[in-house]
Amino acid sequence: MSIKSKVLAAAATLTLVGGVGVAGAMTAGTAVAGTPSCGPDCLNLFNKDFAGFNGGAASPVDVYRQGEKVGQPVILFRSSNADPALDWSSSFQGHVSDLCGGLGGGLLNPATCLHYSGALRGTFDLFAFENAYTPFGVFSGLCSGVAATAFQNEGVTLQPCGVSGKTIWIVDFNEDNFNNFPGVPLINGSNTNFSHPFVMTYGMNNNPTDKPRPQVTVTNLTGFTQPGNGGFLPVISSVSSSQLWFATFGVLP
Repeated sequence: MSIKSKVLAAAATLTLVGGVGVAGAMTAGTAVAGTPSCGPDCLNLFNKDFAGFNGGAASPVDVYRQGEKVGQPVILFRSSNADPALDWSSSFQGHVSDLCGGLGGGLLNPATCLHYSGALRGTFDLFAFENAYTPFGVFSGLCSGVAATAFQNEGVTLQPCGVSGKTIWIVDFNEDNFNNFPGVPLINGSNTNFSHPFVMTYGMNNNPTDKPRPQVTVTNLTGFTQPGNGGFLPVISSVSSSQLWFATFGVLP
């Protein structure tokens, strides 16, 4: 199964469980990016605040100055089909429970496993992905992630793929996303916070046209906490748009 098929299959499964939320979050929007070499499986990840709805300008996730090295900052930049820094491929890694031990090697933090693995809590098991930097369609071995165990305002950078939970992103369908559609929070796999996990964030006062270019970070999930999931885990409603993400696939004409 291709990367795109795996991602869309995951989104379809989530749709069956919870309605329109994640399928829309993974595939909504009109503007796409990525070079022709990246091809139809090219992932274009958008923050809700700069998503290019109704054909407007869009600013997908980008690698600063096209740098292909560990520690290179991840930013947002204008949509283009000629910029290899916009070329990403998403690799479906399985359910959270698959990465919590055994064959999964325990890539995720035990606290994250306890609170976000449906297999352990008897609830829905969230999906996990790695987003690999693939300039001109060539796998770099580097994924978007964090250098250290996630902490407040830590910058998202390129890190070696498949080494730890630091490059894993969990699609957090637990939250009240129907009030925030389209978009879902993305929890970093190294997260250690139980109730307000560290999620991918683009600062509220940032703009992709700013100089120096603002970096994507991880911050605690914000919003109003409500009881949820039989008391096992609070549900966050009214999540900040700076923490909501969705994706398209493919190349601009």
